[in-house]
Amino acid sequence: MARIVITSWGSFGDVNPYLALGLGLRARGHDVVLCMPPYYEPVVRSAGLGFAPGAPDADPALDRSLVRKVMHPRRGAEAIFREVLIPALGEAHAQLTAAVQGADLVVTHPAALAAPIVVEQQRLRWVSTILSPLNFMSAYDPILPPMAPWLRHLPWSVHLRFADWLAGGGRQVAARWMAPVQTFRRSLGLPPSAHPLFEGQHSPYAVLALYSQVFGGPHADYPPHVTITGQLRYDHSHGAALSPSLQAFLDAGEAPVVFTLGTSAVEVAGRFWEESIAAVTQLGLRGVLLAGREAAPRVAAQAPASVMVVEGAPHSQLFPRAAAVVHQCGMGTLGTAFAAGVPQLAVPYANDQPDNAWRLERLAVARTVYPARYRAARVAAELRTLLGDPRYRRRAQEVAAVVNAEPGVTAACEVIERVLG
Repeated sequence: MARIVITSWGSFGDVNPYLALGLGLRARGHDVVLCMPPYYEPVVRSAGLGFAPGAPDADPALDRSLVRKVMHPRRGAEAIFREVLIPALGEAHAQLTAAVQGADLVVTHPAALAAPIVVEQQRLRWVSTILSPLNFMSAYDPILPPMAPWLRHLPWSVHLRFADWLAGGGRQVAARWMAPVQTFRRSLGLPPSAHPLFEGQHSPYAVLALYSQVFGGPHADYPPHVTITGQLRYDHSHGAALSPSLQAFLDAGEAPVVFTLGTSAVEVAGRFWEESIAAVTQLGLRGVLLAGREAAPRVAAQAPASVMVVEGAPHSQLFPRAAAVVHQCGMGTLGTAFAAGVPQLAVPYANDQPDNAWRLERLAVARTVYPARYRAARVAAELRTLLGDPRYRRRAQEVAAVVNAEPGVTAACEVIERVLG
């Protein structure tokens, strides 16, 4: 039995895959500790896993203005690193150093900037992880940067020619963000590392891409030792079952359209919920809105009987009951929609979400409406196309067959045990 410390930081989309991994490793006899923001301690402990605090905290209720900054469509990534992660680097380093004492291996998250430093100092074996294809910045698989959504309209051949330029520009900008990380390394007596957001975040032992192989790869310019595992799903953050009232609503009529903004974009929803209600009403459809703890009471008060508004629900049980899923395009949400085999309407806000949405469109399982254009008439038109053209559901079911056959947790655990062994 090995002692394994897993790091993560972010929203539930950044936490649930590591809960699934931790449970998989525990089932194989390992002692697992998740080093995460204190906000998630109850969730980690309720799953039966060990917990160690990691900085910074991630409770969206602590600073809503900061959540809005990190969800900005152009400057969100910069805000995450410059205003949240880097100011907490010293504290994160101290907490992770304490957490890894006696560990045999560390599993790192892309936002855990202190983790490569700690494993170097402590001379520990480690496995790094990636949650979305955007993080690899491959010249063979060009990304859609959140600040340039217009690139999706260019022909694929033109986009390929932009790939090196985008990657080079991204490296230069991110190098400025990461200068304090190199300064911190020098303060510890360590030499400069490779780029902390590019090759510097990847372990020389193994890299796990925790998403579906339907996105493609590995490509020739990926780091060595990459394994694309398939999605690691954990779906008990909103309870283990559908509530009786939601179950009764689903049983009482045709499959509804499900609307959700995850746990971050929900803080910048704007009129998303009102326009969603108007759209399904125009189409004569039923709807389920997962509106979050703050908005749910207000939105429920204005919803017709054909629309049910709840704070949240387990996606893995709700999405298969949906006619379509409208979502913010976080990797966890879209992966569960993949598994459900239903058409998707992507509403990408920031960070990796526009790139994820573009990939969904290329897979022919989704259409996209950007938040600035999210109005009832436009949403109704897109839903009418998604639900009226059988090719979307047929393609969604083809993708679901691939996604549901992927080993996910098993593949990730096997790689980790090879590194341990």
